[in-house]
Amino acid sequence: MGHGHHHHDHLLDGGAADVAPALDLSIPDSELSPSDVSRRGFLRGAGLLGAGAAASVLAVPSGAEAAAGQHSHGPAGGGTEKGGFTWLAGDHHIHTQYSSDGQYRAVDQAKNGRAYGLNWLVITDHGSNAHAKIGVDKVNPDILATRAELKDLLTFQGLEWNIPAAEHATVFVHPGKNEVAVLKQFEQTYDGSQLPTTNTDAQNEAAAIAGIKFLGQQVRQRKVEGALFLANHPARRGIDSPHEIRNWRDADPTVAIGFEGAPGHQAAGIKAPYGRGGARGYYDNNPSAASYAGYPLESYRTWGGFDWMTATVGGLWDSLLAEGRAWWITVNSDSHVNYLDQSVRGPGSDFELNGRYNDPVYGGGALNTTAGDFWPGYYGRTNVGATSFSYKAVMDGLRAGRVWVDHGRLIKNLDARVRVAGDRRAATGTPLGGVLQVKRGTSTELTLEIDLQDLPNWAHFIPVLKRVDVITGSVTGPVADKDTFKAPDTKVVKSFEVTPGTKKFTVTYSLGRLDKPFYLRLRGTDGNRAQPGLMGAAVDPSGPQLDVIGDADPWADLWFYTNPIWVLPK
Repeated sequence: MGHGHHHHDHLLDGGAADVAPALDLSIPDSELSPSDVSRRGFLRGAGLLGAGAAASVLAVPSGAEAAAGQHSHGPAGGGTEKGGFTWLAGDHHIHTQYSSDGQYRAVDQAKNGRAYGLNWLVITDHGSNAHAKIGVDKVNPDILATRAELKDLLTFQGLEWNIPAAEHATVFVHPGKNEVAVLKQFEQTYDGSQLPTTNTDAQNEAAAIAGIKFLGQQVRQRKVEGALFLANHPARRGIDSPHEIRNWRDADPTVAIGFEGAPGHQAAGIKAPYGRGGARGYYDNNPSAASYAGYPLESYRTWGGFDWMTATVGGLWDSLLAEGRAWWITVNSDSHVNYLDQSVRGPGSDFELNGRYNDPVYGGGALNTTAGDFWPGYYGRTNVGATSFSYKAVMDGLRAGRVWVDHGRLIKNLDARVRVAGDRRAATGTPLGGVLQVKRGTSTELTLEIDLQDLPNWAHFIPVLKRVDVITGSVTGPVADKDTFKAPDTKVVKSFEVTPGTKKFTVTYSLGRLDKPFYLRLRGTDGNRAQPGLMGAAVDPSGPQLDVIGDADPWADLWFYTNPIWVLPK
């Protein structure tokens, strides 16, 4: 135990030297320093020593180890850009002609993504019989050619996994000579489409866990330099139960790192006849026999374009964060066929035989008003704090949770940190995804700097940020019931109105003296649509509004969200 959070370089020998003394149960209490004894007592009391502790930020190594870069959630530095990081915008959920419901070449998606301001993206064609047999091999030369042509874009190869017993997920690996072999073996062994139809739910859930563990093993065996899993559109059909999400995370926290905070398909809600007149994200479902029965009906809809699991303050995402589980949110396009595009799918195609559609015919069709998708980067983006422009730095930044997301380019840039109150050193403080450890009774504060938007977005207007919300919750340790999806202590504690016409929004907000462990996350809005959250106005007085099916203009309702920062007693 205790190895789950270390970067893979420190996992190879698996020795006890990797574990902070307080966590190394082979060391008796009598041999620990007083601070380690008290720390061990805290962890024990919170139920964080033993099974599952590896998946908790509460099981962090000492600050010195974190500063030495041995821990992915430590307050790492590096770089000179905003907040000490280079912020790279990306999209991890994109389809091509190698998906049974796709259309475009890999280079078409990549060129558009780069034109719309992305620095990295992942090609994620669907797991299916054709894809598992030949698609992974066939798309690879196209991705290699895209990498060669677009050197200022990081193009990852991944796939969209049919998670056994659950929804879909992005799985992707660091580029290298084994990227095809690893993805192909993974898909053929663990894709839901490839498993026996006689499997029970329990067998399928076990297969999903085994698949995530397989990816971690490929990294430890040095087949690939990294592998990541992010659950896609998690609330869309109600089939990602809370215990499954927790079990994915626990299977390998270096691989399973989060889920989509907002789904793609954001154009699908544009009112007819100008658009499809459907639901944002295609979130127009109802419970089925496969759904988790505990979810409310409201979970099957988007809220301000975001998934219910993320949008509900005190809801499912917060229940994970309150446990101390490092679990991150992302945003992307899920681009298959794009709104107002005029190309048509390649004629004369035989997808089942060839595992791909022929190249599209460009400009051949009418303006496609019924497509539900935007090009990568056109509407949503996942902003990753990286220490360099490289595949590894993007994966490390994602794994560390140095991530904020927005729709419609609501803001330009964001730097959020938590620090000991009054610490005025430059670029000080713990960034998004990080863990600040302080003695009990120490005062801490949030420092927030947002560069407000001064350039038109891709819908050709300049978004205006109206309000920023600070959300905090107590860290209570693991839950007894793994199907919990509420965090009763999490709420909006402060809302800041943004002065119209300002270029920069800067605030220092006191978080008080540390009396119990907590986490903090941020949210911002253009203020166009709001309603009290599902947990009540005392928890979230002015949260995102439930989206209307058939009339949900995505550009008229813009939000940003950050990933959390934890403050824990030493």
